[in-house]
Amino acid sequence: MVNRVLTVSLLAGLLAGLVIAALQHVTTTPLILKAETYEAAMRAAAPSFASFDGQARIILAHGPAGDAAGHEHAEWKPQDGLQRTAFTTLVTVATAIGFAALLLGGMIAANETIDDRRALAWAVCGFLAFGLVPAAGLAPDLPGSAAAELLPRQIWWVATALVTAGGLFVFLRMEAGWLRALAVLAMLVPHLIGAPHPAAPESKVPAEIAAHFTALSLSVQAALWLATGLAVGVIWPRMTRKALATRRAAKA
Repeated sequence: MVNRVLTVSLLAGLLAGLVIAALQHVTTTPLILKAETYEAAMRAAAPSFASFDGQARIILAHGPAGDAAGHEHAEWKPQDGLQRTAFTTLVTVATAIGFAALLLGGMIAANETIDDRRALAWAVCGFLAFGLVPAAGLAPDLPGSAAAELLPRQIWWVATALVTAGGLFVFLRMEAGWLRALAVLAMLVPHLIGAPHPAAPESKVPAEIAAHFTALSLSVQAALWLATGLAVGVIWPRMTRKALATRRAAKA
């Protein structure tokens, strides 16, 4: 079972990740590149500014401002072109593999029959819990966009995603009306508390570009969940039938 889960997660994630990486290349990536011109202007005005640009990037230090001893540090990121595309594709594939493993783990734990229709339904719920609903408080942002401190945002996002996932499961699986009402209330709580935002936003990215990126980013994420769910729903039954056939042949 474990080997089958790993195999299907890898295959489904690879297939879905490669397709969506190509979609990203013509949708969100051009907007990120455009926004980086605004981020560069902000860095020139405030050298200590740093942000994650939504693609593969490793922060090795605090940036060119240096440390207390006055030593400058380097910041590494893939070079534009083939290297950047390759790293972004790798991150997308890894994300899709994670989504596939999450779907399989949830469906197996819930004793759900895994086929294309049910896997797509679970993928829709996955997008709602880990994409659309958290984005209602913390929308995907571009380089140069104003944002609150990272840790409070991470805590709010993780809590919202987990509460939404649990609430959806209870609402869709339980028949008791009071449990469903409690699930809806629980899903509303993070939004009633409110996501952390900067006190005085000073984004350098034009609102039109930011709004376009948010819409495209959520659309691409939805496509990634659906493509992963479909791949899981198609590959898992075939792997299961193959495993059963192998067992029968061994017994015969």
